[in-house]
Amino acid sequence: MWKEITRDEIARVLTEFGLTYDDFTVSVFSSGHINMTYRIDISKDGALDSFVLQCINTYVFRSPELMMNNIAKVTDHMVGRMLADGQDPYRRVLHFLKNQNGKNYTYGEDGHFWRCYDLVDGARTYDSVEDPAVLESAGRAFGNFQKLLSDFPMDTLVETIPDFHNTKLRLKSFFAMVDEDPCGRAKDCAEEIEFFKQRKKVAGCLIDQQEKGVLPLRVTHNDTKYNNILIDDETHQAICVLDLDTVMPGLAAYDFGDAIRFAACTAAEDERDLSLVKLDEECYEAFTRGFIGGAEGFFTEAEIESMAWGARNITTELAARFLEDHLCGDKYFKTHRKDHNLDRARAQIQLVKDMEAKFDWMVETVRKYAK
Repeated sequence: MWKEITRDEIARVLTEFGLTYDDFTVSVFSSGHINMTYRIDISKDGALDSFVLQCINTYVFRSPELMMNNIAKVTDHMVGRMLADGQDPYRRVLHFLKNQNGKNYTYGEDGHFWRCYDLVDGARTYDSVEDPAVLESAGRAFGNFQKLLSDFPMDTLVETIPDFHNTKLRLKSFFAMVDEDPCGRAKDCAEEIEFFKQRKKVAGCLIDQQEKGVLPLRVTHNDTKYNNILIDDETHQAICVLDLDTVMPGLAAYDFGDAIRFAACTAAEDERDLSLVKLDEECYEAFTRGFIGGAEGFFTEAEIESMAWGARNITTELAARFLEDHLCGDKYFKTHRKDHNLDRARAQIQLVKDMEAKFDWMVETVRKYAK
């Protein structure tokens, strides 16, 4: 998918973004499965500046210009809200550089699509939760993200990936793959397929409520993994939301739920020993406290009641996506061992089952912090 990216190309791109230098160094950020991300350290007249340079995967994001227009509108709005509230947006909102034509992106000579933003120094991301108090802070950051965008004109955004979290359509696609069974793998997944048959209706309940107007569309992040939050090195507080590529209209419950699925599970996403896969109640409560508190009462009663369902349904949705990819020959998600996507699907299924067992407590916990 990727053509080789050379130092000469990076040098040309830096110039396009108006950056001059005596020298620069390039290091690759290892996290992230979609875009190619680099840290650029520039030395100029004895001073050092650092930036994040990203080459966007245009196979996944077919309209990258529209995506970057979304990001420009959202970040400008967030900065404006913070300034109006007497807050300093420095280090709290990503600042994207503009090219010589005033765009927050540029094309390389070989067609690569690039963007560049200031590195937020003194902060880092984490792939796992080391302290529930920090997870609470991350929840607050994601909740506040929606609060800051509560008055944003949503009709000005485009869907960067249409129906990204439409669980009903995701399951329809899954069952179509079961029927097609191009690799002959369905016979070995009968128990997992039955799991989805039994939950097909309930898994679409939030989409049903949205279609009926019970749940409002919000400006949502749509990829609220714990490692999409920058944590300050000194204060250990969440300071900035990253990865705005999928910011578009969506359900608040899915932002809540995807964060829970990722950060409040006791095991890795692809854990083979299913006895280890459970909902971490301490982490669930910490994130809930932060997320609901960060939104500062702007969620409706129906949204509050939908949050725990968001965790169940988004986990079911991802389990179906993993199993669908297994059935079709592992074409979407990267795999590193035989039956890797099947392992992932089984782990997510087990997490859903544990959420079902703890569901009443999950609902009551959200209600507690919404009061």
